[in-house]
Amino acid sequence: MWGSRRTRDGSQVTCIACGSSIARSDAREYDKHGDRWEREDKEFEFLCKGCHRGLCHQPRQGLESLLIESSAGERDRDAFLAKYHELVSDRRDSPPES
Repeated sequence: MWGSRRTRDGSQVTCIACGSSIARSDAREYDKHGDRWEREDKEFEFLCKGCHRGLCHQPRQGLESLLIESSAGERDRDAFLAKYHELVSDRRDSPPES
């Protein structure tokens, strides 16, 4: 009913935010696509409880594609922020899609 329990057997996972190794039962699932309820054929990443509490839990539709388009993790900080700002400004100024 709630999906497979095979990963809830006391195995260890790594928090993607801080790198801590924690028991799967103490971790929180993170779905980078933002739809954790659609579970079929999906592999989750994990956060420790402390890092999970620190997250913004607001909707983030389109954020992943914006980060990819901004070359997050591939540019230095200043270049990434400049590109991110440019893309956000362009999207804010364009009419909403229907």
